[in-house]
Amino acid sequence: MSALRSASAAPLLLTISGLLGAALVLPVPARALEQVELRLPFLEFSFSVKLEELSNPASLLSGTSDLAELNQATSGAVGRQLIALFNAPLPLQVPAVVNEAEGSPMLNQALLLVSALGGIDGLPAQFNGNDLSRVLDKAAAQGPLTMLSVMRTLPGSTASVDLGRALFAVRRLASQQQPADRLLAGRTPASVSPALSQPGPLTVERKLITLPAPHRPKPLQVVQISPSQGANGRLVVISHGLWDAPESFEGWASHLASHGYTVLLPYHPGSDQGQQQAMLSGKVPPPGGEELRLRPLDVSAVIDGAAAGLGGLSTRLNTDFVVALGQSWGATTVLQLAGAKPNDLRLKERCDEVLNPERNLSWVLQCSFIGTANQAALADPRVKAGVAVSPPMSLLFDTGASQRMNARVLLVSGSRDWVVPPDPEAIRPMQLAAARGERGHRLVLAQGGDHFNLRSTLPEGGGSLRGLLLAWTNGAFAAGDAVLPAPGAPDLLPANGWGDVTVPLVEFSPAQLGTP
Repeated sequence: MSALRSASAAPLLLTISGLLGAALVLPVPARALEQVELRLPFLEFSFSVKLEELSNPASLLSGTSDLAELNQATSGAVGRQLIALFNAPLPLQVPAVVNEAEGSPMLNQALLLVSALGGIDGLPAQFNGNDLSRVLDKAAAQGPLTMLSVMRTLPGSTASVDLGRALFAVRRLASQQQPADRLLAGRTPASVSPALSQPGPLTVERKLITLPAPHRPKPLQVVQISPSQGANGRLVVISHGLWDAPESFEGWASHLASHGYTVLLPYHPGSDQGQQQAMLSGKVPPPGGEELRLRPLDVSAVIDGAAAGLGGLSTRLNTDFVVALGQSWGATTVLQLAGAKPNDLRLKERCDEVLNPERNLSWVLQCSFIGTANQAALADPRVKAGVAVSPPMSLLFDTGASQRMNARVLLVSGSRDWVVPPDPEAIRPMQLAAARGERGHRLVLAQGGDHFNLRSTLPEGGGSLRGLLLAWTNGAFAAGDAVLPAPGAPDLLPANGWGDVTVPLVEFSPAQLGTP
């Protein structure tokens, strides 16, 4: 085995898409080059593999590198998987994406995170996004882009991956999920009541409307899902997440609408699927920090439009009492509307701490808000209650944010969320809120829930959270003025009935979570 070198290496350009949310993968870079080293934790050696051996299984079986020897010992099993990986095609738009993303806060945070896992010895010190774009253009000129073709084009001598750091990252994620597991252990999930889990009696219709948005260059596209007859005059707004769309939440909306609610789901044009497609074609950079301010303004503009009866909306809608729901970045938007105040103090303190035990993938997004967070306090007093599902929040909001909120919030976190893990992104903030006094906010942990399986498209009928969302929304409107956050505020959830048969749901008050 070759000796493990201790020399510092340039940052790994390992994957831009996994960190920017797209299905693009850049390889562990090696030179046009000679070999890749896989550094092993605690040991003084590493596996090496020559690039020429990654061309096909026969090359690796007949090769002489460390990995070739391991592959030969496994009768080619290791090699087949590696060769499939390195020869996987990359989208043709990759060079344009990298060029547009250069200098963006999200890309800088992505590269910071990846650089902790390894590097490229011999890479020029000033190698930047323009250099990477030229490398990709050169590789594309030789034929379809693959991981191997890009690696062959990069300058340098040896690419290395520190498996010890990779193992640390895996263990860190496990530690961020363990607090949820401990809280859930021995707890009885909420039961399921047909009154909450089954669709209501009303027929639902879907429309696409436009509403004015003075802060945007164009009017907002908004999905309206409401009863065709028999609406109760109550308004719910749903905010989608990064590079998502209202379609991912039409199941939530349809379930609520069947019980009488009018639900509006705006497209956030600076961070929706359309923006992602434009970014992947190289037309625009990743979302900028200004979107943290623009998204709550989108929701407020939707409420303004509803109040004015625009877009064919009924003038009988009560727009002075609104419930807001959101997932991921949309959940962060809900917290802003509810009165949580963003602040970049903790962002500046911690965003460069690659080995911080609390660091998680959501920090890539949160840390892109340095310089803009202090201008994004945009509470809307018409929002009286909210549900925030998997919000990136631990760095973004002042630790005393809950004391100034104008809306009661239900925070939902999946115990297996690896993008926005339950701790520190949900449990810790609720513990800190409890230390400053109970004000009626609640946490529900979804056992086995991840970052993507708590949403619901229209055919999914509301998904695992349908009963919970309906119960909280019903409770908010039933509470009237008592819905506001305050010591001794009545619980908005009934004791039972809002659970799910596939994803167990357990409610916690801040006091039940213990100390941070």
